[in-house]
Amino acid sequence: MAFPTISGPYGLKPVNLIGGQVFSGSTRNYPVQYGYATNIFYGDIVSITRGFVTRLAVTTGGSASTGAAGEGFVGIFLGCSYTDPVSKQKRFSQYWPASTLAGDGYAIVTDDPDTVFKAAVVTTQGGIVIGSASRSMIGLNMAISNLAGNVNTGNSSNGILASSAATTAALPVKIIDVVQETAIPLGTATWSSGTTTLTLSATNNTLQPLPVGTDVGFLASNGQFVGTANYVSTAVTTAGATSVVVNAQYGVVNAGGVAATATVIPTASTMVFTQYQEVLCKINFATHSYYTALGTQTA
Repeated sequence: MAFPTISGPYGLKPVNLIGGQVFSGSTRNYPVQYGYATNIFYGDIVSITRGFVTRLAVTTGGSASTGAAGEGFVGIFLGCSYTDPVSKQKRFSQYWPASTLAGDGYAIVTDDPDTVFKAAVVTTQGGIVIGSASRSMIGLNMAISNLAGNVNTGNSSNGILASSAATTAALPVKIIDVVQETAIPLGTATWSSGTTTLTLSATNNTLQPLPVGTDVGFLASNGQFVGTANYVSTAVTTAGATSVVVNAQYGVVNAGGVAATATVIPTASTMVFTQYQEVLCKINFATHSYYTALGTQTA
């Protein structure tokens, strides 16, 4: 059976609410201005400017709270309706086609600040190559990758940039979890030594190329998987690598005072590398316009 492969980023898709609450599909309809000249795709971030929906190009979060023209991050676009100016028929569309001359355009927006979204992880800002997140990134903030969507499918091409994972408050989304269902094993190798750089044996080495963010663990002597809180911090571009750079834990589980005891990776352990292609995330508290006391547009 083939591994579940994510072909490309698809924007942000609502799955539920924090606390395990069910996402009921509740949305709000906001008007789209006659002739609005930018495509808005399913899964894109939108804001409200003088009462009308506009597409918001949020990356690091700087424009999420203030916006290019003073607007704020109000939610995610989930399609629209308008009267086709040619056929004069009512249309329900996956995306808003730029410059549509319709005066009754309405965007369907999920605007609940507690919504949890699923999103694909990408390797570069504005890119479409699928990357990886790590379980050790849960609780960290990340940047959003901004890219124009696909007019054939009507879907967004935005993703989450794994290499941006940090505690920086300005980043627009917080990682709640990784998606297990689409995780891909990227191979195993025998650990020999190493701190920030793991030295691996070439014997029985099945490693594939490893994107930044690849999760790192090992197998204990009893066969149990042990997570190390490490992730690959420098991309490995060739198969069978014997040197892998990790982020911060230096080959030790629970290092740096994170826990009362530190578990050293035993010599000759089998290292396990896993790519998590998707994450669950939430719009950060200060990013969503409903959670800022400041006005989100000029009067």
